[in-house]
Amino acid sequence: MEDNIERPVNEDGELFEHHRVVASKGQVPLRVDKFLMNFIENATRNKIQQSAKDGHVWVNDQIVKSNYKVKAGDEVKVLFEHPPHEFLLVPEDIPLDIVYEDDVLLVVNKPAGMVVHPGHGNYTGTLINALIHHTDNLPSNSNERPGLVHRIDKDTSGLLVVAKTEAAMTHLAKQFFDKTSEREYIALVWGNIEEDEGSIDGHVGRNPKNRLQMHVFPEGEEGKEAVTHFKVLERLGYVTLVSCKLETGRTHQIRVHMKYIGHTLFNDERYGGEKILKGTTFTKYKQFVENTFKLLPRQALHAKTLGFVHPVTGKHMSFDSEIPDDMASAIEKWRSYSKNSTA
Repeated sequence: MEDNIERPVNEDGELFEHHRVVASKGQVPLRVDKFLMNFIENATRNKIQQSAKDGHVWVNDQIVKSNYKVKAGDEVKVLFEHPPHEFLLVPEDIPLDIVYEDDVLLVVNKPAGMVVHPGHGNYTGTLINALIHHTDNLPSNSNERPGLVHRIDKDTSGLLVVAKTEAAMTHLAKQFFDKTSEREYIALVWGNIEEDEGSIDGHVGRNPKNRLQMHVFPEGEEGKEAVTHFKVLERLGYVTLVSCKLETGRTHQIRVHMKYIGHTLFNDERYGGEKILKGTTFTKYKQFVENTFKLLPRQALHAKTLGFVHPVTGKHMSFDSEIPDDMASAIEKWRSYSKNSTA
């Protein structure tokens, strides 16, 4: 399975987003609108169907309707209307939780639910929109995302360092590349992890069956090297609170690594954690879990600490953030349940 994204511009200067996906050999017949939803993040079925009505969905270079059944080997293309790049980078007066700031960098504590950079389906309200309102002339990285040295997922909360100069961008990016930066995440995962601590070493790349997911390739035949070190902080019956330290920084690394060892993050919808994966069949237990999902309507993952060497002073800097209320409430609810169920 392969996909490509292009953003061509038409004669009127309007930007479009073009996706190309080739169905794998094992693909069972599936409506093209449903098929594309598995590969294009934030693309609703209605938006895909509208593109089909506009004649902007092709299979093997033939325009098709949204009810076309995709088969193994089909080349599927779709074109979406997309706001111009200038629109995506409009400054917006959005409050930022700034933990530290000086002339060359700043550290922010990103809330869950905030997208880091604009993209398909998220054109406004992102961290980038807030940053370019707060600071002028942020340097662009290789992906034209001003100031970003690294990123965290929309529904992950926690610390990010942002570069304010080209020199700081280069210096900080090298630290992340050389694996000398320090990042600790706190996660609540399904199941009781038997080991007190351990390491997960498995290449991470796009899932060939669902491009919105990442996948672990333990033999290293695909993907990129990924290493996560974990330590159990607290056992709470059917879930475990863990500390995860990243040696590498791949997309969804902790989420997919924990699923790989059988401990999917609590309420991680993308990887199946929104289902009751461990526990009993009692109705009261099911209601308890559902209520906890409502308290924490996202994956239970927080980027708690961040450490790096300052690009100018050469001093080591370390930052820590509190676990946000939604995740703390879910942990406390499990803590109480665990105590009462073993009393």
